[in-house]
Amino acid sequence: MENMSAGRLGWRLRESFGPILVIVRRELKDTLRDWRIVLPIVILVTAFPFIANLAASRGMEFVNQYGAKLIIERLLPFMMLVVGFFPSSFSLVIALETFIGEKERRSLEPLLATPLTDLQLYIGKLIATTILPVLASYLGMGAYLLLLKFSLHWQPTPDLLLVSMALSTAEALVMVAGAVIVSSQTTSVRAANLLASFIIIPMAFLLQAEASFLLFADYTTLWLIALFLVVLNILLIRLGIRVFNRERLLGRDIDQLNLRYAARVFWEAAWPHHGLKALYTREVPALIRKLWPELLLTTLVTIGGGLYVGMWGVARFPLPAEVFNTTTLSDLESIGAMVTESGLLTTFSPWAVLLNNVRSLLLGALLGFFSLGILALLLLLAPVAIVVYIVAQVGKIGFEPWAFLSVTVLPHGIVELPAAILATAQAMRIGDIVLTPQDDGGGAVGMIRELGHLLKLMGSVVIPLLLLAAWIETHITPQLLLKFLGH
Repeated sequence: MENMSAGRLGWRLRESFGPILVIVRRELKDTLRDWRIVLPIVILVTAFPFIANLAASRGMEFVNQYGAKLIIERLLPFMMLVVGFFPSSFSLVIALETFIGEKERRSLEPLLATPLTDLQLYIGKLIATTILPVLASYLGMGAYLLLLKFSLHWQPTPDLLLVSMALSTAEALVMVAGAVIVSSQTTSVRAANLLASFIIIPMAFLLQAEASFLLFADYTTLWLIALFLVVLNILLIRLGIRVFNRERLLGRDIDQLNLRYAARVFWEAAWPHHGLKALYTREVPALIRKLWPELLLTTLVTIGGGLYVGMWGVARFPLPAEVFNTTTLSDLESIGAMVTESGLLTTFSPWAVLLNNVRSLLLGALLGFFSLGILALLLLLAPVAIVVYIVAQVGKIGFEPWAFLSVTVLPHGIVELPAAILATAQAMRIGDIVLTPQDDGGGAVGMIRELGHLLKLMGSVVIPLLLLAAWIETHITPQLLLKFLGH
């Protein structure tokens, strides 16, 4: 009986994974036969490590003249990440052509006519397009490390090597998973290549963030980033499986831009058609209910990430007590002068504060449009991290941090932060709606509709709250601060 059960299990595994392996072998053969794809990858894997090694050697010779050897040694691991990033990013071409490239070459119809399920077809394509980018990344990093060992006699520690390989692997997997979704939802290779910016831009910013943590040898944070990328990759794979449909892929031939229809969709989403009462009792609550996943994620990342980054800055960059000079803050005019001299605002007035906050949120929405909402989150996380960083260090001058926070941030922050979270959550929805099929309310039409929802939320909720917060910040908060300082 046990042998029969094991046999049936093996047969089921072969039945499930056999077709997937067939797809993998077919894709790899097709890719390796195309010299236009293989040659650039080979050049990047073989030539770029030599360029990076030459730059590292010249940099080492230069900084040794000034006794700054530690700086260039901390930058060597970053160069290793860059060397691994370039081949995998170029290999996006393979992933972007996974489905739509075959459609343009007229080879997709026979493939879809096979008895493969949508899940087997999608997983097979995903595995095949992942293998080459990951291998190219490993080969590039290996060649770079080998050259460094002979030229500079430098080699990474086991911890550094492991976290670097984990980051390179996770980044390649995320880029490929996102590119496969894009390939299955577009109608031409040109459109897929344009949408690739939604993948490349956030990964490039993430690479710069990793550079800062490598500079300070903060491997714990790098492991957390790798874990985040793994979770993101799982979510992208699940999303890709959910939205992939072979009939929809074959049925769409061209994406048409209908400006009149787009304007009508935007107007219907942005304008309150049933009056102010219905706007605040039905329309806005309905929009907020639909936003609950984005609101939850934005709140967790903003608060949790701001606390983590702020405390990380306190540990790495402690400020001297002389920085906190409060003797010059004797009246409202001195507080306004301090704010304007900092360059944050032209004048310390409610309108200037409101304009600055609205401009920041709109910039976050624009950046989120090109980064699946990730950059909008980071833009909101930054001020929270700065507040945590400053408040955590005021104890050096004898102030209670919580008391300082309650008179300088909380009065206007309890109004300003919820408004900013709401706008950022909607900006995230604009960025990630592009990965939803158009038949399910996504695509370009979905982005236009969500942009209209952003305008509705900004006009009805966010800007009024920000105006109230700006008035509190310029009229009440300074008074509380002066009383706190004993003036």
